[in-house]
Amino acid sequence: MEKKPLVVCVTGAAGQIGYSLVPLVASGDVFGPDQPIELRMLDIEFMLESLKGLAMELEDCAYPLLTSVKYGTDPKELFKDLDVGLFVGGFPRKQGMERKDLISKNCNIFKEQGTALNEVAKATTKCLVVANPANTNCLILSNYASKIPKENFSCLTRLDHNRAIAQLAAKAKVDISKVKNPIIWGNHSSTQYPDVNSATINGKPAKEVINDEKYLHGEFMSTVQKLSLIHISEPTRPY
Repeated sequence: MEKKPLVVCVTGAAGQIGYSLVPLVASGDVFGPDQPIELRMLDIEFMLESLKGLAMELEDCAYPLLTSVKYGTDPKELFKDLDVGLFVGGFPRKQGMERKDLISKNCNIFKEQGTALNEVAKATTKCLVVANPANTNCLILSNYASKIPKENFSCLTRLDHNRAIAQLAAKAKVDISKVKNPIIWGNHSSTQYPDVNSATINGKPAKEVINDEKYLHGEFMSTVQKLSLIHISEPTRPY
């Protein structure tokens, strides 16, 4: 029996991450090769022309699983009867901004979107927050979308996880594929806690392989915590 289309909305769809994510959703790489998708794309007014262009590209690709594409700037319109929300869009951290400034900017965005979810989305909607600070944004979203169970909300700090893996691999002089299971506690910020207690390198505990507590509690943690600040200040990087 043919499956019912899944209503999926990607916020910040015209941004760099959204632009890369949308084709994966449309092609079946995210929800499966037999799952039809009704795609919605949300972004700010300034990005409307880019959204239009992205919609045209999706049409040109003629994805068999893509039953419809809708885009715009109104979350109440795009969240109606939503099954899955991928919250990529948020106010980016810019040079000179303090953490409190970033939270303040994003608080209003996720308050509005959470309110819209509560009004028009399904009570079974699943929400994944990517925009930073991911944990805080997810908490705000779930608070204002109170009809949706808390267990339906999750968020990502994959970038910091990847950075932790890269640092451990470099220190141990092994391929990145040999490093497993480091954990990042807290938000994407300089106060996060990169935890190697459950990490392994070539199947052995990372703390045994590296055997350098000073490094693991010093340079390793500091590097993972502060790489974003370094990238923001680097003029050749698009942050």
